[in-house]
Amino acid sequence: MAETTRQTRTAHQLRMLSDALDSGRLGPVRRLVNTLSPAEIGNLLESLPPTRRNVVWGLVDTEDDGEVLLHVGDDVRESLIAEMDPEEIVAALEDLDIDDLVELMDDLPEAVTEEVLRSMDRENRERLEQALAYPEDTAGRLMNPDVVTVRADATVDVVLRYLRLRGELPEHTDRLYVANRRRQYLGQVALSALLTREPSTPVNTLLDEDQPAIAVHTSANDVANAFSDHDWISAPVVDGNNVLLGRITIDDVVDIIREQAEHRALGAAGLDEDEDLFASPLRAMRRRALWLGINLTLAFVVASIIGLFESTLEQVVALAVLMPIVASMGGNAGLQAMTLTVRGLALGQLGGGNVRTLLVKEITVGLLNGVLWALVVAVVAGLWFHSSMLALAIASAMVINLACAAAAGVSIPVVMRRLNIDPAIAGSIVVTLVTDALGFFAFLGLGTVLLLK
Repeated sequence: MAETTRQTRTAHQLRMLSDALDSGRLGPVRRLVNTLSPAEIGNLLESLPPTRRNVVWGLVDTEDDGEVLLHVGDDVRESLIAEMDPEEIVAALEDLDIDDLVELMDDLPEAVTEEVLRSMDRENRERLEQALAYPEDTAGRLMNPDVVTVRADATVDVVLRYLRLRGELPEHTDRLYVANRRRQYLGQVALSALLTREPSTPVNTLLDEDQPAIAVHTSANDVANAFSDHDWISAPVVDGNNVLLGRITIDDVVDIIREQAEHRALGAAGLDEDEDLFASPLRAMRRRALWLGINLTLAFVVASIIGLFESTLEQVVALAVLMPIVASMGGNAGLQAMTLTVRGLALGQLGGGNVRTLLVKEITVGLLNGVLWALVVAVVAGLWFHSSMLALAIASAMVINLACAAAAGVSIPVVMRRLNIDPAIAGSIVVTLVTDALGFFAFLGLGTVLLLK
């Protein structure tokens, strides 16, 4: 329901924007754009062709430029930055948090990166350089070093006076972190506890030690899973010596979850989730050509298997008519099992101890579905071509192919993960190859044996 509402709202905004642009009146466009949040503006910009996108981008309030850049894909961000002067880019980034700056730094021209670093004070520059030193897609890249820490021996009254002196708190601050003199993490205190306890209450009596800190090298995927499992709003990040380095907040985790969903959806087709919807045809062609080439190569493998039974196909044309049925059913079953497996791997639910159980279960499902639909297809094929042997051949091939497809759908993603190959991108191509090859070989081989004996 929420996704449908968002799609309807975006479509309405696009219609209004298009009407205003067509009329040549930029005043209504400016007013419309600057009533939106940075995330909504980002979504709107990604929905526009480059020429109109650049017009609208020029009308965005300069105070929102940095936040908007955070809410667009890499390709669109690159095109927007190309339209900005270095001084504009530096001004757009100056109010961003360190964790947001980290996300953008890799997309900036080298000269602009140096200018951004020079414009920062020493403390923030060191924080930024430290964050950039961590590998991508780890907690170190996601964390914001701006955290509020208190001592365990302080009282509630002292802490509240300290907070009033600060004047403001970092966004999404739901708790304060307790650290010792060496800044080692001891636990945390909820703001709600500080506001409801007597002023003389010692902080150490309110200490919550149940929420573990996140290690700085934890993968982004594991961070997202931890937030999802425990309903966290924020979480502390520590190094190997338990020194508090920063915190990760829910807004960053939502971005991770969204990117993972887009990656799984587009990766199965060999597409990049950061690709511009309106990228130039030549650029899009170069990105997709590799996967189409791989697909073509694998198609020749399948074609060579069919070629082995050329004489059979010449004598029994019905086999050629029914071949797509076997391939389609096997491919569908394989992709179903693969999607389930990739999801289990992504969520950390599938490991060495339970892969065999899942494999047996999926093969059983494949066999049961194979028998069910083999009976249906056998009846249809037998009545259509008046051949009981043809019906037997396609029924047997269907059972074999669906069982093998299920096995391939589980085992191929697992093997790919162990080889550090992303199964969300390459898995569907390999699974389809296996199901097509096995399905055609089984069907044509049985057809040769049963119909030409």
